[in-house]
Amino acid sequence: MSAPAKEQTAHILVVDDDREIRDLLSRFLSKHGYRVTAVADGHEMRRTLADWKIDLIVLDLMLPGEDGLSLCRNLRAQSQIPVIMLTIMGEETDRIVGLEVGADDYLPKPFNPRELLARMKAVLRRAPLATTREAPAISRIHQFSGWKLKIGRRQLESPQGLFVDLSTGEFDLLVAFVEHPQRVLNRDQLLDLSHGRAEALFDRSIDMQVSRLRRKIEINPKKPEMIKTVRGGGYMFTSKVTLNETPDT
Repeated sequence: MSAPAKEQTAHILVVDDDREIRDLLSRFLSKHGYRVTAVADGHEMRRTLADWKIDLIVLDLMLPGEDGLSLCRNLRAQSQIPVIMLTIMGEETDRIVGLEVGADDYLPKPFNPRELLARMKAVLRRAPLATTREAPAISRIHQFSGWKLKIGRRQLESPQGLFVDLSTGEFDLLVAFVEHPQRVLNRDQLLDLSHGRAEALFDRSIDMQVSRLRRKIEINPKKPEMIKTVRGGGYMFTSKVTLNETPDT
């Protein structure tokens, strides 16, 4: 039996116009075994993403020029790199919008670097480094209403054969639904099933994730047919789901 491959160090991109925060996080995260690149704005962020493989982005909301929300929205159009958004304390609206545009978690300023580290570890556990995973021998594919959710490859294919980008949180939430179809799941259950509780997400996070997911898979998100709201109960995934297991090629 061959020895297991050595785990590769995650490469973290910190985007913040505050030099003190960049220097603090660079030292702190490097001390805890991460490779860190720290930049001040969206232009430097894009240049870094073009030059390096980044495993997680710590992104400040308030940036000179293009702000963090716009950067996250544009990133989500082409990438599933996990994003933790840094926001101003008390600005709940910004945090909600951040989740809506695709951030996987948020952390209000001022923050304890150890809390950021814990949240990073939780997000990275849900989105393991692609270079450290071997392709599974068997691919699990959940099919529902013409859609295909490929678990091993973390891909969602539409009935038209197009791949739909999902954030880490959206993907894990959809997995929770397709693995428990036609059952009422309350918010606490969904947090547990989608691993959200490890990140201490605020109360409305599940509702925001459901809203984003509906916009991507429902014909009419305002009148959803697959993800139904159950008054006083939570949500129900109403579609019939079939599971196929095939060799992953």
